[in-house]
Amino acid sequence: MKLSWAVGAALLGTAVADVDPIVIKGSKFFYSSNNTQFYIRGVAYQQDYSSNGTTNGTSSYKDPLADATACKRDVPIMQELNTNTIRVYAIDPTADHTECMQLLADAGIYVVSDLSDPTQSIDRSDPTWETTLYSRYTSVIDELAQYNNTLGFFAGNEVSNTVATTDASAFVKAAVRDMKSYIKQKGYRTMGVGYATNDDSTIRVNMADYFNCESEEDSIDFWGYNIYSWCGDSSYSASGYKDRTEEFANYSVPVFFAEYGCNEVQPRQFTEVDALFGDNMNGVWSGGIVYMYFQETNDYGLVSIVDSTSVSKLADFTSYSKHIASATPSGVNKASYTPTNTALQSCPAVNSDWRATQTPLPPTPNENLCECMSDAAACVVKDSVSSDDYADLFSLICGYTTCSGVSSNATTGSYGAYGMCSPKQQLNFLLNKYYTEQNSASSACSFGGSATVTSTTKATGTCSSLMSQAGTAGTGTVTSQPTGTSGSSASSSTSSGLAPTTGSTMVVVGSVQLGAYIVTAVCAALFMIML
Repeated sequence: MKLSWAVGAALLGTAVADVDPIVIKGSKFFYSSNNTQFYIRGVAYQQDYSSNGTTNGTSSYKDPLADATACKRDVPIMQELNTNTIRVYAIDPTADHTECMQLLADAGIYVVSDLSDPTQSIDRSDPTWETTLYSRYTSVIDELAQYNNTLGFFAGNEVSNTVATTDASAFVKAAVRDMKSYIKQKGYRTMGVGYATNDDSTIRVNMADYFNCESEEDSIDFWGYNIYSWCGDSSYSASGYKDRTEEFANYSVPVFFAEYGCNEVQPRQFTEVDALFGDNMNGVWSGGIVYMYFQETNDYGLVSIVDSTSVSKLADFTSYSKHIASATPSGVNKASYTPTNTALQSCPAVNSDWRATQTPLPPTPNENLCECMSDAAACVVKDSVSSDDYADLFSLICGYTTCSGVSSNATTGSYGAYGMCSPKQQLNFLLNKYYTEQNSASSACSFGGSATVTSTTKATGTCSSLMSQAGTAGTGTVTSQPTGTSGSSASSSTSSGLAPTTGSTMVVVGSVQLGAYIVTAVCAALFMIML
């Protein structure tokens, strides 16, 4: 059937000015003021966006919280589904979200937002945690922190999905650490930062342990589980729900289904809803987010969009509506609840099944340090050089000097201080390092015309302190946190300010060995004659 949002507008007649923020105590969510336990009855809400962090073949995406017309159409439908939470996968932090967030707040609906977007996320095949991502993630937090119905954020979604990609989890956990720290630094109200994992039998236990071990400051505030193992009219045991519930019985933070709703049997029956919110599971799980609101080519939709003001309800809508209507677990009262499962997990050992060491994690991206270093470099990459050619330059320069200052290895826990800088800034560091090692000989700053000598800004004050912590080889540990400003206080000079070092090594930028780049770039390198 078709339903116009205008027909359901009366549902918004009881709108309130704001909503009660959700807080975490132990392994449960609660309304902050009335101490009632909060269970997520959620729906994934984003068009043309796959749950694996990609869109429909393009880098563009539609911000669902910036489309007020669509929100007016869809919020009443969500209310029919007893919805109190939506998950959005990518928002534009520069857009205006006021109207949609207010419509959602008036309906008592909270938002869990992923921090990434299709072009800015931690890549499982070449993971990095660098300044551009840091800026993207913090900008999303800055935008949504103003709304009391922001429940929290996902710092990653299914980034590690095989044993071979578990090293990427170190970079995601660093993002969790830094976003938690950023929220505190900015003085925002408490908002959780978590992770959404896939249900891979070879890594799921290690994943859950890794993100909840060592220290609370570095660990997730909640754990999202993307699980599609209950298909058709399955059962608590046959679906694996029983095993997963037992695995998380003593987990110290809230766990919930970040996505669920197998569509192998259609129309979907959603009998898993009864189990998820029933007595066997509601003491461990805090509800879940059904995938998904919009009908797309993947055939997971609850509704099909007719036009800007109306939708057509699908068979899945009817089934889900029936079961979610009775999802009313009573839970516990926050005032009388004393968590007993407070211990963190034991970190997984690095071995053939797990490739990320817990300590240390990748460093916090610090644009101040990167700018200071780059400004102090006398030999730098030319602006005319395309970023497509950077791999060739990395290959060449790392054959002449050690590149540990920009390398990353999550398995050994070795991270260069400048590994979190942009590729161009990293090249500036390496080019200048080699140039200085060669006593600033003019022939040491050409690389086939890709590099040039430039005037520098001498590092003083904060810049000097940051670069001193990083060390001349870039292998030191920088303890100062980013401030959002360049932090440089300097005068012009022709000195690079970097002492020479010697030796050569293979470098890893992200997690891709530049030794491999050398093989593919050998022909190009032959023509990049050092003048």
